[in-house]
Amino acid sequence: MSSVTFPHLFEPLEIRGKRLKNRIMSSGHDTSMPADNLVNEQLIAYHRARAKGGVGLIVLQVAGVHDSARYTSHVLMATDDACIEGYRRLAEACHAEGTVVLSQVFHPGREIMESSDGLLTVAWSASASPNERFRVMPRALDQAMIDEIVAGYGAAARRLCAAGLDGVEIVASHGYLPAQFLNPRVNQRDDGYNGDLDARLRFLREIIQSVRDNCSEDFIVGMRISADERDPEGLTEDETLAAALSLQGQLDYLHLVAGTSASLGGAIHIVPPMAIEAAYLAPTAGSFKARLGIPLFVTGRINQPQEAEAILARGQADVCGMTRALICDPQMPNKASAGRSDDVRACIACNQACIGHFHRGYPISCIQHPETGRELTYDQPRPATVRKRVMVVGGGPAGMKAAAVAARRGHEVTLFEAAGQLGGQVQLAQLLPRRAEFGGIVTNLQREMELAGVQVRRNTRVDRALVELERPDLVIIATGAKPYWPAFERGGELQVVDAWQVLRGEVQPGRSVLVTDWRGDWIAPGIAERLAREGHSVRLAVNGTHCGESLPLYVRDHMAGELHKLGIPITPYARLYGCDDNTVYMMHASCGEPMLFEEVDTLVLCQGHQPVDDLGSELEGLVAFRRIGDCLAPRTVEEAIYEGLKLAWDI
Repeated sequence: MSSVTFPHLFEPLEIRGKRLKNRIMSSGHDTSMPADNLVNEQLIAYHRARAKGGVGLIVLQVAGVHDSARYTSHVLMATDDACIEGYRRLAEACHAEGTVVLSQVFHPGREIMESSDGLLTVAWSASASPNERFRVMPRALDQAMIDEIVAGYGAAARRLCAAGLDGVEIVASHGYLPAQFLNPRVNQRDDGYNGDLDARLRFLREIIQSVRDNCSEDFIVGMRISADERDPEGLTEDETLAAALSLQGQLDYLHLVAGTSASLGGAIHIVPPMAIEAAYLAPTAGSFKARLGIPLFVTGRINQPQEAEAILARGQADVCGMTRALICDPQMPNKASAGRSDDVRACIACNQACIGHFHRGYPISCIQHPETGRELTYDQPRPATVRKRVMVVGGGPAGMKAAAVAARRGHEVTLFEAAGQLGGQVQLAQLLPRRAEFGGIVTNLQREMELAGVQVRRNTRVDRALVELERPDLVIIATGAKPYWPAFERGGELQVVDAWQVLRGEVQPGRSVLVTDWRGDWIAPGIAERLAREGHSVRLAVNGTHCGESLPLYVRDHMAGELHKLGIPITPYARLYGCDDNTVYMMHASCGEPMLFEEVDTLVLCQGHQPVDDLGSELEGLVAFRRIGDCLAPRTVEEAIYEGLKLAWDI
């Protein structure tokens, strides 16, 4: 049981009279779900699923405290009493499962991402110090606006308290407004809000007092702050620790994260991708905890209950933020508590459907668990009314998800895979630099199939004869894709290969390599990095505006930094035209002017994929069949798994 396997993780913790049943926290994260800046049924269902899954503490996404706090078009706002009813229903849904619920209270200052109508808004900050990432030049707050915003924090907290929430978390992390006052390189004021540490903390002290004055005695007031903003102009660990020590008497807990929204490099740490080490902030948290007298929470790529248990056992923190772990598997706490940690669907920190969706303005989800964010549609699978014999052809992510969900619903499911291993293209993706964790998708889906009772037949190629022999009611074709080789002028003896051949070790590239990238994803940059680390001289030509154009921002930005450190030249707007003995000819994708790459020994094509769809034509007129995933249209693993869920849900 949990007391044996994870004794620290499932030890209760009391904060200001409120009892956390375990040390697992879903930290505040924007979901892009709210409509009209208010809590809606989709958001309630999302958090209810995690409360039912056993999480001890949910910190809701930011609630704007002033009209100037609208940093996105879909931010929640707590500036009007109209917000109370939605928050009340959300709190009641989570309280019914024994989960403590807080909300973040927030002002971004100069960190404005977008407006609701496309116009640039007026951003406010401690001083007119520009933001690098969003290219915002803010206006310095005058005393009247400071007083308004401070009062706004108190009024927002009063509404959240009236709604029945257990407390609030003041967001001073990631370079947002309170951090802009605290940071001596951003705060250039000449009044009582700047100078020594105490003066730079004046704004935060006024916020905390405003919240306390407007709420009940048992209302929790915590603060989230970046231990180190990971930027030359950002707050340092020493500065943050000094601030924490000075403020701790006014707070019920401190929540440590890292990074800043103000710069591309600092923002990577807002949602650190898989290239960042798991639980990497634990040592820093431990050094803070050793100095503080209040509970310390830490968040930063803590993906597994084992990792959280180790952090708690070492005394490095009192609560662990495991947000993406809960996005990926809402039932993670219950599974760990029941001694079923092998059944936990582990987050791989790909960032594709969680923060990746948010940055594109869509409700967050998870590539491995597309039920996330769609709880109103995909709650619990309903049992099949008629049990069918289902034949799934292809053991990649689409086929595996379809098989698992169909079997869970009660169908008799057999999955056929032509190769000896399951996973499809995931087996190749995990071979790229810093992408090994991507292979966890296969492990997780295999476990889902096991638990659902799917029969698996490897090394079995399916044709019409086998289908006639098996006599299924339905065939699900998930046969994937293969590399696409575009038509281009070829002359001479230049070695031309594709990414799959490189990853499988089927070819030996020459000394000078040109990698061409059509998709703008992680394949071409990964191939370029891998070959450069093996000693090749590598150039990367991208048919797009920049490298990693279609990737989640933090994945792209971290990857761009690695390529720069390796000295790999990147040419954008490059469309493949032809090649001869040692020259690759391209044209500028915008103006059509020629672009020549000379002294090339090997051209590596990363030009996307084309469907493998021979089986469908064989089965016409024989049996009902459906296509899903790349054999329908080559896209990403996210679409493949979602289509597996969607089809299997309706069989």
